Amino acid sequence: QVHLLESGGGSVQAGGSLRLSCAVSGYTDNNFCVGWFRQAPGKEREGVAAINSHGVANYADSVQGRFTLSKDVVKNTLVLQMNSLKPEDTAMYYCAARGYCVATYVPPPSDYTYWGQGIQVTVSS
Repeated sequence: QVHLLESGGGSVQAGGSLRLSCAVSGYTDNNFCVGWFRQAPGKEREGVAAINSHGVANYADSVQGRFTLSKDVVKNTLVLQMNSLKPEDTAMYYCAARGYCVATYVPPPSDYTYWGQGIQVTVSS
């Protein structure tokens, strides 16, 4: 059984930084794909960043240049470094995983099989 556990997050002022981690367990190899999504109250869940089986990270336009997604293959942990945060980044953030993929974009939530519980990020102005 695959499990995802998010950590990090919290509250920060605009312009600040936060680091989210997603620990993935249950896969028998490192070829799985992981995405980060967020959902603000009253809004649909949207893709933020994703990394494919080749280790290539892709980002939503809204976070390009500010967020960086990396994968520690030894620890099976995905780290989303979020810099220059804006109030509109405030949301519940979720990591999600699926098997082998080679997408060169951030896939939609429906493409992912397993989900974490979510973690809150709040950016104040």
